Amino acid sequence: MAAEPLIYDLSKPERRAVRFPRPDVPETDLPGDLCRDSLDWPEVSEIDVIRHFTRLSQKNHAIDINMYPLGSCTMKYNPKINEAVARYPGFAGIHPDQDPATVQGMLELMYELQGMLAEISGFAHVTLQPAAGAHGELTGVMVMRSYHEARGDTARRKVLVPDTAHGTNPATAIMAGFEVVTIPSDARGNVDIDRLRAELGSDVAGLMITNPNTLGLWDEHIVHVVEMVHECGGLVYNDGANFNAILGIARPGDLGIDVMHYNLHKTFSTPHGGGGPGSGPVGVRDDLAAYLPGPRVARTKVDGEVTYGWDQPAESLGRLHAFHGNVGMHVRAYTYIRMHGAAGLREVSEDAVLAANYLRARLRARYDLAYDRTCMHEFVLSGNKQKANGVRTLDIAKRLLDFGVHPPTTYFPLIVPEALMIEPTETESKESLDYFVAAMLQIADEAEDSPETVTNAPHRTEYKRLDEVGANRSLNLRWRPPAPAQRTPVAAD
Repeated sequence: MAAEPLIYDLSKPERRAVRFPRPDVPETDLPGDLCRDSLDWPEVSEIDVIRHFTRLSQKNHAIDINMYPLGSCTMKYNPKINEAVARYPGFAGIHPDQDPATVQGMLELMYELQGMLAEISGFAHVTLQPAAGAHGELTGVMVMRSYHEARGDTARRKVLVPDTAHGTNPATAIMAGFEVVTIPSDARGNVDIDRLRAELGSDVAGLMITNPNTLGLWDEHIVHVVEMVHECGGLVYNDGANFNAILGIARPGDLGIDVMHYNLHKTFSTPHGGGGPGSGPVGVRDDLAAYLPGPRVARTKVDGEVTYGWDQPAESLGRLHAFHGNVGMHVRAYTYIRMHGAAGLREVSEDAVLAANYLRARLRARYDLAYDRTCMHEFVLSGNKQKANGVRTLDIAKRLLDFGVHPPTTYFPLIVPEALMIEPTETESKESLDYFVAAMLQIADEAEDSPETVTNAPHRTEYKRLDEVGANRSLNLRWRPPAPAQRTPVAAD
C-alpha cells in the first residue's frame, strides 16, 4: 500500500480550510521585523487537516488507549469532566489583564484551590504561579535561598540531594546557585543516616528529598532526617511528584517538611501536556510565605461582602511566570478534588498502592526486584536476569509496545542496574493489571527461549526501532517540506 500523503503533498493554491471575515477594526501595518514575505504553509481543505491530524493521533500511545505505567510520572486517566468544566465560557473566555472585579469566580476558585492544596499537604500557604514541576522545584529552592539571605546566613551554599530523588533536583539546585552533594541510600532504600550526618553543617542550605522516593519506597527515617537537617539550620524541600501515594494518609507539612511542590498533572489528573501547560504549585510553612512569588490570590471581607484580588508577599522573590500561572490546569485540579472529596482522595492513594504491590508480587519471581520491601505507588524491577541472555531493559520496553502498552520508565533511578520503574496508578482495573502481568511474563519467557523476538522488537508498531544514537549525533532540528509531488491513487494490498 502506498505511504500516506504528507499534508504538504495535498497542498493546492487557493485551497482553504477557513476563511476569516474582514476585520472590524482599522488595519495597521506591523513592524517589518515581525513580517515575512511569505509563509511556506500548506494550502488545504478542512477535511484534509482533520484527516491528517486524526492519522497522526492514531500513531501515538495515550492513556485513553491503554495502560501507561510510566514510573514517577503518574500517568493516570484524566476524567473528561475536568475538560468540560475547564471549557465553561466563564473560565475559558477570560483574559489575565481583566479587572479583578470582572473575574471574581476564577479568583474564588484559585483561592479555594490554594486552601485545598494547603490542607491536603499540611502547609500554611500555597502559590499557584509555577508552570510545571521543575518550575515549582526552582520556586521552592529560591524560597529557601531567600530565607537564608534574609537572615544574613549567606554561607549556606550546599544543597543535599539523595540518590533516590528525582533527576531534576540537582539541576534545580545548581540553577539556583547552590553546590550539590549527593547522599547515598542504605540497604533498604532509605537515606543513609550516617552519610547524611557527615555532610550536615553550617554551610548546608537544605535537603531536597523525594518521599516516597523514586524506588517507590517510603523513607522509614523521614522524621529523623528532617530533624537532623533542622538541627544544623537547614530547610527541607520535598519533591511532591510522588504525592499520589499518600493523599489523605500522610501530610508532608506535619512531618516537618518546610517546602513542597505539587504536580497537578500527576496527582490531580490535569493533562501532562506533552511539553504544553503543566502546573507546579508550591506549599510552604507559615514563616516562608513572605518569600513566595507574587501576586497571590487574596480574600477580603468588608461589611459582609467578600471580594478577591491580588496580594504581593512582603519579601517576594518576584514573578516566575507571566500573569497568574496556567489557570486552565487550576480549574481541572479543582474539579478533580471536588469530585473526590477527602475520602475519595485517600481511596485514590490506597488503590494506587494496592495496584503497585499487586504487580510487584506477580512479577518478582521472573524479574529481579531491586528492593524487597512493600512499596508505595510504584516499584523498581531490574532486567539483570534477562540481560544474561542478551536481552536488555531497552529491549523489554520495546517489546511491550507490541502488546499496546506504554513501557515503564527505564534505566532510572540510576542506582538500579537495568531498571524498570513501574507505576500502574489507581485508575487501572484488575483486568488491565493482569494484562500487563501476562505481557511481562511472556516477555520473560521469550528472553529465555527466543531472545531475538525481544531484541528485534517492536514488531507490530507502524515505526520500528529507531537509530537513537544516530539521531543524537546527527541532529536535524528543522523539518522542511519536500517539493510537492503529484499524488496518484494506489490500490490497497
